[in-house]
Amino acid sequence: MSKKIAFALVLVGVVAACAQQQPDVMVTDPVVPVTQEPVYQGKYGAN
Repeated sequence: MSKKIAFALVLVGVVAACAQQQPDVMVTDPVVPVTQEPVYQGKYGAN
């Protein structure tokens, strides 16, 4: 009995592995523009 179950599981695995796979679709986020870094203005801001 257990041989039949094992064979059935192997058969299902082989069929699933050989099935035609759908192409993967990559969804990317829109490109965020690069902003300029703030300029260091000293300890208390602009002097």
